[in-house]
Amino acid sequence: MAYVVADNCIHCKYTDCVSACPVDCFYEGENFLAINPDECIDCGLCEPECPAEAIFQEDELPADQQDFARINAELAEQWPRITQQKDPLPDAAKWDGVADKRVFLTV
Repeated sequence: MAYVVADNCIHCKYTDCVSACPVDCFYEGENFLAINPDECIDCGLCEPECPAEAIFQEDELPADQQDFARINAELAEQWPRITQQKDPLPDAAKWDGVADKRVFLTV
C-alpha cells in the first residue's frame, strides 16, 4: 500500500518529505508533489515530515480525497523526479489548511 499526497499540498509544496524518502519516489509539479505508487515502499518516513499533513497511507485517505491515489499515479508519470528538499512556495503558510484546493492543482 503506497502513500499518497493529498489536497493540502496544493499551493504549499513543502518538500521536507522528499529528503526523508529512501527510494526517491516523489515527483514535482508547479504547485504540488506526487508519489509514484509503483516506487513507494510504504516505509512511512515521509508522512511525519510533511508540515501540511498532506500525506496519507492509501487506505487512510479521507473519503473526500480518495481520487488523489489516482491523481498521484498519473502525475508521477508526467512530472520530473525530485530528490532534494527545496523551499516551499512563497505563500505556503497562507494556503496551509485551506479546504478544497483541488481546483487549483496545476498539471
